[in-house]
Amino acid sequence: MTGFRVAYGGAQSVFGIKPDLTCLGKIIGGGLPVGAYGGRREIMEMISPAGPVYQAGTLSGNPLAMTAGITTLTLLAESPEIYEKLAQKTTALCAGIRKQAEKVGFDLQFHQLGAMFGMFFTDQPVYDYESAKTSNIDAFNIFFHAMLEKGVYLAPSQFEAGFMSAAHSEEDIAATIEASAYAFEKVRLELAK
Repeated sequence: MTGFRVAYGGAQSVFGIKPDLTCLGKIIGGGLPVGAYGGRREIMEMISPAGPVYQAGTLSGNPLAMTAGITTLTLLAESPEIYEKLAQKTTALCAGIRKQAEKVGFDLQFHQLGAMFGMFFTDQPVYDYESAKTSNIDAFNIFFHAMLEKGVYLAPSQFEAGFMSAAHSEEDIAATIEASAYAFEKVRLELAK
């Protein structure tokens, strides 16, 4: 999920990590169904034809996916500013949603990395599975469905990340924040019953 969402070098470049193995999903194919992996020489030399591990796939090297991937990676390389713009949009969205939550008395926990964000219905810091379990699932469920009523589709669980894209406009962000005001009020009323 963090392959090219946070930086051209992935999250590993942001955190200064040199992994043994990197796995990339559909972004490597411009959103089409493809994956890729790469790693340290001694690991990669285990893959055939150099090594004993056979790897193949029906869609391996699919021309359409490879063309889409090359185009996507070229566009990202030519527009490094896209990552900062996405992060700024995501920060604005999270700040706006937080403000709406505070208006009705909800203390939410937000996490953001580049264009990825998460929102937890808890007043406790969330840093692992145990702390995430303190989140109010019923509140999120009400919030999620209220957002759908307003035409905003979020991941159906607060334990999944949300994603900003270059296609999201300032108007989209404003509409999402406005929808969240309605949704938080609905959560407040439903939980008060």
